[in-house]
Amino acid sequence: MSLAEKMANDLNESLKARDANRTSILRMVKAAMKNMEIEKGGPLSEEEVQALLRTFVKRARESIEQFSKAGRTELADKEKEELAIIQKYLPQQLAEEDIRKMIKDVISETGASGPRDMGKVMKAVMAKTSGQADGKLVNNFVKEMLEA
Repeated sequence: MSLAEKMANDLNESLKARDANRTSILRMVKAAMKNMEIEKGGPLSEEEVQALLRTFVKRARESIEQFSKAGRTELADKEKEELAIIQKYLPQQLAEEDIRKMIKDVISETGASGPRDMGKVMKAVMAKTSGQADGKLVNNFVKEMLEA
């Protein structure tokens, strides 16, 4: 079963269960997927659906951060709930130690020696993680390791 089919089934289940919040989130994602299909002129691949979901995750994380800074805990909680629902459809995230090990391997493979090589390392690491690691977290680890 494809990711889009699984989400459609879950949307139907949430409608039957009268789970308004989950239904709203899944409808929002489904609408964004439909818009992408129209722009592309055809059905989306699994990678494209995952990329779309990652943009929703990134947006939710940024919103949580902003709402928390502003003291709007009720809105931050709503975004956390949205984030939890969307993350169920993405591959499991790698542990921090796995990410650090992968970065060390890439640094030794590429021969990176300082902050100037950050782009080269980031590109290789993000290709290897294939959506299983947050770019901001990887960026912080790479920066930390190249400056040391």
